[in-house]
Order: sequence, then structure tokens, then C-alpha cells
Amino acid sequence: MFPLLVLACAVFAQATSEFMLAGLVPVIATELGVPPLAAGSLTSAFAAGMVVGAPSMALVARRWPARPTLTAFLALFVLAHVVGALTPSFGVLLATRIVAALANAGFLAVALAVAVRIAPAGRTARATATLLAGTTLALVVGVPAGAAVGHALGWRATFWAVAAVATVALLAVPAGVPRETGTTGTTPGVGRELIALRRAPVVAALVAGALVNGGTFAAHTYLASVLDAAGVPVPAGLAVFGVGAFAGVTVAARFADARPRGLVTTGLVVLVLGWTTLATADGAIRILLLGPVAAAAFAVGSTLVARTLALATGAPALAGGTATAALNLGATLGPLLGGAALAVAGPAGPLWAALGLVLLAVPVAGPALGERRSAADGS
Repeated sequence: MFPLLVLACAVFAQATSEFMLAGLVPVIATELGVPPLAAGSLTSAFAAGMVVGAPSMALVARRWPARPTLTAFLALFVLAHVVGALTPSFGVLLATRIVAALANAGFLAVALAVAVRIAPAGRTARATATLLAGTTLALVVGVPAGAAVGHALGWRATFWAVAAVATVALLAVPAGVPRETGTTGTTPGVGRELIALRRAPVVAALVAGALVNGGTFAAHTYLASVLDAAGVPVPAGLAVFGVGAFAGVTVAARFADARPRGLVTTGLVVLVLGWTTLATADGAIRILLLGPVAAAAFAVGSTLVARTLALATGAPALAGGTATAALNLGATLGPLLGGAALAVAGPAGPLWAALGLVLLAVPVAGPALGERRSAADGS
């Protein structure tokens, strides 16, 4: 358990970095003398770097031993934030976001492979959910705290805070990650891994995960507009969403290994009903529904990641990176669809966009759940 907690601490810092700029765009734009749209591109650059970096960094590092590889990626992540905190140049800051995203993507791809490798038999989903709990904890604690620090002490202080938390994890990785989790000499060839990733159940899990995550972030990105229109305090709504997300990952840790079909099916039903009700409801009922909807979204997402890793046992090095890329592709495209829907349909538009993406995921998820394959033996 300790190695997973160390890795989850690093994921917490990295996920905080990925989402923290949402509340800091105006102050960054003012200080660096750039338009708000340009400052907003810092978040897009990070997401795009994750999409490209997850499979490419996993490919580069596939035969490297895990412990020094994780240490190197995390050190690069810390360095990018130190440079970002010091630079007066927007161009350099943008470059540091891309470098940080590549380092984050590489770290997460290797960390997912490590989680699968050290998990006891039949506990892949629990190990994966423990790791991904760092992301949901970032939504609950890291992002709001980062915004508060940024507004009180300046946006550069938020970069220093993320670097500090990541440094704690960096110091713990050499002691916390077992030496035997390296893959040198045991990794299949790239061609064989790609064949494993092209199997229909694996592709189904990846696509369904991207669609569900796309729906989640199509709505989450514009929650301020949705909540304002309903007269709901934005901080309270975001906190409820974050707590729900953490609860969903916790549920996935408990049940996804033994009952992936039931968990995903139930979660998708909750999402369809939840996004529909949120889009048509008004007032305080929205804040009451945000928790269950967020829980269902992250439970389904975590389960599909674990399912990908269990089905793609023939791709031990690339499966984690591919799953990471799929989730971040959804997180990149979802807000674009949500923004377009907001412009056309008003505050309820992002919620309808989320519903549409989840409805697309419903038939896709079936093949990923139809094959009996354990995390332990891949059979």
C-alpha cells in the first residue's frame, strides 16, 4: 500500500497543476500582459501535452526500470514548475506547461504499470483507484487551495506550492517504489503490444472511458455558469462535485475488480438520469445532484481504466499510457463541446453535451465488459 500512496501523492500534485489555472487566468493575463484567451491556452497546452505525451513517453520509457524512471519524470515536473514560477515571459511559461504535461504523462503511464504489477491477484482495480484518488483529491483540496494561494500571494506562489508537494513525493519515490518493478528484459516487443491494444474489448474500454470523461469535463469546465444561473454558490457546488468524485473512485476501488459490469452499467444509468435532470432542473436541486453524478462519472472512469489494464495484459508498458491519453483526449475535447453548447443553449448547454457523450458511451462500453479477464492472469 505504501508505494501506491507515494505515487498517489505525486499524482495529486500533478492533477492540481493540470486544473489549477482555471481560477488564475485573469491574474496571469494581467501580470504578463497577454489577453485572457492566451492565458487560458496554458490549460489547453497542458491537456494536449498529456494526450501526446502519455503514449509517447510510455514508448520511450518502456524498457527502463520503473523507480529511476518515475524519479526522472517527477524531477522534470518539479523543474518545470520552478522555471514557470520564476519566468517573466509568457512564452517560457507556456513551454513549461508543455514540459510539465509530458513529465506528468510519462509518470502516470509508468505509475499505472507499477500499480498493476504490485497489486495482489484480483486487486488491479483497487490499486488503480488508489492511484487515481490523487486526481480526485486534487479536485477536492488541491485546486481550491491553489486558487486561494494564488489570489492571496500571487499566481507564482501556486506554482511554488505544487513544486513543493511534488518534491515531497520525489524524495519518497526511491524509498517507496520497490526495485523489482522495473521492466527491463521482460517487456514484449512494440508490435506485440500494439496488437494487444488493438483488440476490440480494449478499444471499447478506451473509447468509452474517453467519452465518459469528455462528458464529465464538458460540464465541469462550465460549472460556474451552470451554478450561477441556478443561484447556487459556485464554491459550494465545486466542493460537492469534488467530494462526489472522490467517493466514486473509492467505490470503484471496492467493487470494480469483482463486479465491473454491474458498476459500469449502474454508473451509466445514473449518469444518463443525472445529466438529464441537472439540465432540466432549477435551483438547489442541482447542488444535490452534483455529488451522485460526479461519483458515478469517476467510478465508471476508474473502472474503465482498470478494465483496460486488465484486458491489455499483452501491453504492460503501453496500456497505462494509452489509457491516460484516452482520458485526457476526453478532457480536451469535452470542454470544447461544452463551450459550444453553452454558446448555443445557455447554461444548460454543457449539461446536454455531457449527456450526449455519455449516451454515445453506453453501447461502446458493452464489449469492454463482455470478456471475462482477470487482472491477475489476463484470462
